[in-house]
Amino acid sequence: MILGRVCGTVVSTVEHPFYDGKKQLIVRACLPDGTLDGEKYVIAVDLVGAGIGQTVLVEDEGNSARQLMGATNAPVRSVIVGIVDAVTEG
Repeated sequence: MILGRVCGTVVSTVEHPFYDGKKQLIVRACLPDGTLDGEKYVIAVDLVGAGIGQTVLVEDEGNSARQLMGATNAPVRSVIVGIVDAVTEG
């Protein structure tokens, strides 16, 4: 899993039919204190209604992502599974 911040959306005119009606977001990895973790990013299918600027939790493992979407043969690797309210280190 990746902690990240949504920094943009992906819009395409031609895409695999699996992505019809699904929002795809660009998520940059971040550290628990909220600072960005270098240039690491993923493009993830949004399952929770996240928006730009929000901190999210991303499942970034293809098989788990496909299981969450109920699509065993889908061309998907990353999905946003939660919007993070706060991170505490302890």
